[in-house]
Amino acid sequence: MSLAERVKKRRLELGQSQAEAAEKAGIKQQSWASIEDGKTLKPRNIVGIAEALKCDPAWLMNGGSFLPVNEVNTRRIPLINYVQAGEFASKSPIEALDGNFEYVMTDMDWSQYTFALRITGDSMEPDFKTGDVIIVDPEIEPTPGEFVVAKNGEHEATFKKYRPTSISPEGSQHFELIPLNNDYPTMRSEERHIDIIGTMVEHRIYRRKR
Repeated sequence: MSLAERVKKRRLELGQSQAEAAEKAGIKQQSWASIEDGKTLKPRNIVGIAEALKCDPAWLMNGGSFLPVNEVNTRRIPLINYVQAGEFASKSPIEALDGNFEYVMTDMDWSQYTFALRITGDSMEPDFKTGDVIIVDPEIEPTPGEFVVAKNGEHEATFKKYRPTSISPEGSQHFELIPLNNDYPTMRSEERHIDIIGTMVEHRIYRRKR
């Protein structure tokens, strides 16, 4: 059974018209029709579609055993970019802010401030490559060797390895943010003001096109 067939079958089971289902999913009826016609194979708003159909988005995309939404212990995490992370990711529930976000799903009980970030650039290769997605929780304090998203006064955030160095006379912790790619410089809190936004709690690697 294809995505189109699963979407149509589930909609009919719920007794919904395409217009009703599309409205619940927050998309246009034409977009819904395109999915059921098999023209749209990877809808970006799969989470909203699954919510409208009261089912697991993973089942819609991949098939397998059907799970109604009340049996799926998942929540959606907003996927933001580096500029958004630098501007407002810290200590603010992102879903309450204006903007159109993509989402990723998690079954972990992270805080309400948690967000996802898609890796760009090669400063953290070979462990983290462009296209990987990390999930970051601003409520978790980093320990030595963990990976963090931080802001150093620029508009954009940065993703680096955290290493504490010393304690200042005032009692604050100095630290370094280290790239895994040696071609990039280490950032030091003793040399510039750096705000830690959050600690990485999940790393997702996706199959890359050959």
